[in-house]
Amino acid sequence: VVTSQLSSILLKVKPTSLKPLIDVNSRRKNWNPIPIPFRTIPEPRGQDLDFVNVSHSHLVHSDWNKLNALSIHVTPFRVKHVLLKIQKDHVLSLEFFNWVKTRNPTSHSLETHSVILHILTKNQKFKSAESVLRSLLVSGSLELPAKMFDVMLYSYRICDSSPRVFDLLFKTYAHAKKFRNATDAFSRMKDYGFFPTIKSCNAYLSSLLDLHRVDIALGFYREMQRCRLSPNVYTFNIVIHAFCKSGKLDKAMQVLREMEIMGFTPTVVSYNTLIAGCCNKGLMSLAMKLKSSMGKGGVHPNVVTFNTLINGFCKEGKLHEANKVFNEMKALNLAPTIVTYNTLINGYSQVGKSEMSNRLYEDMLKNGVKADILTYNALILGLCKEGKTKKAAYLVKELDKDNLAPNASTFSALISGQCVRKNSDRAFQLYKTMIRSGFHPIENTYSMLISTLCKNEDFDGAVQVLNDMIDRSVVPDSGTLFELHKGLSRCAKNQLAIILCKKLEDRHLMPKGFDKSKIISSQPENEDKTS
Repeated sequence: VVTSQLSSILLKVKPTSLKPLIDVNSRRKNWNPIPIPFRTIPEPRGQDLDFVNVSHSHLVHSDWNKLNALSIHVTPFRVKHVLLKIQKDHVLSLEFFNWVKTRNPTSHSLETHSVILHILTKNQKFKSAESVLRSLLVSGSLELPAKMFDVMLYSYRICDSSPRVFDLLFKTYAHAKKFRNATDAFSRMKDYGFFPTIKSCNAYLSSLLDLHRVDIALGFYREMQRCRLSPNVYTFNIVIHAFCKSGKLDKAMQVLREMEIMGFTPTVVSYNTLIAGCCNKGLMSLAMKLKSSMGKGGVHPNVVTFNTLINGFCKEGKLHEANKVFNEMKALNLAPTIVTYNTLINGYSQVGKSEMSNRLYEDMLKNGVKADILTYNALILGLCKEGKTKKAAYLVKELDKDNLAPNASTFSALISGQCVRKNSDRAFQLYKTMIRSGFHPIENTYSMLISTLCKNEDFDGAVQVLNDMIDRSVVPDSGTLFELHKGLSRCAKNQLAIILCKKLEDRHLMPKGFDKSKIISSQPENEDKTS
């Protein structure tokens, strides 16, 4: 049902039947902005005035040696007035600002920072201004960001500034992942009739998605719509990504169509994002339709497109289809990357087809693609799933030649190989080596190892592994736990089984579906009768 609905959106909906999210021709709402306040500042007098005039003279004549002699007399009030006096020369202003920062950093204040930010943005030196603001945010107190807008607002008219100074503040908060401050800045900007550039809005949306704050990102996008902020291609791509991350593929598809209605051409990134969204939901048929539709819009699939599709088919266990996509990729003279090969090799290895994995590995080397640890881990896993542990051990030795070191996945694959062969002693040795090397298994590897140890009646080893799991707060599988407790009961170690249950309960690690009453009530002789 979902696939048919999405297909209709993709293939059947006419552009005229969709209402665009934003009308770029409509005028922005009448916000009735608050007038920008005009605040006078006290003029320098007496020694302050002398300092400002002398400093100005030294700066104009680039006489830094004489200026250095005045550094001990610098105050925030004097710095602010010197900056105001030389503000028409943004280069000299920044040089003086940095000189104060080096010579007498305590003489800087929020006001001196505000003035230099006005000077730099008015002269379109945005990178320098952002650098100043970033340094301030990093070194300042937690209260500083909240105060910065007001300080900049009150010095706005004195510096005859540009609205871009507030855009700078909003964008810098976004880049610094200070989302609450960015939201507050955006709200305050609206109050005074200022709006951020679309580039800054995109930076904010992108930063939110980086931290998986999809809800806030989409909420901000709706606020952009209300403010009639015209999006660009990057905005649409970010929104498509946001909808895909939240699993709302129908909404993501709609945004693609709205792009076209508004005169934007979807890019390869637009399509790749949607294809990835379909693959994540297992909608491979729809993902392939999207790829086919790319050419109609003059967009050609790239390596990322094919890698995404190959990964999607491999995750679904459809290796024949993944291989077809791989062959199509090569037919289009798109060179497979390490990601392409690793995805396919891992896909075949997961289902125990090590021969096919090895063929891909040879093809990879022939095409000059250098193997990495992921390649070797996938190959080792494939061999271990088939119990070919000697060949796997040979590959481990090959790691040294490529200056690679085994990692947690390498050890887990090797342990699984010994478990397949029911060689619990070797599996346990590898486990201990893994721990000594600073790595730890995942829950599946723990379960496989405990099960193999139990089958070989090495219950002491199994208990040790379970205790390690408890120490690392890993919840055991209920089936594995039952197998261990049943074995302990058979060996007249019911008390140990009860102690283990108590430890798991105390650490809130008892797996769902595990009935401890059967273990506690069972007796060894009862087990003997039933066995």
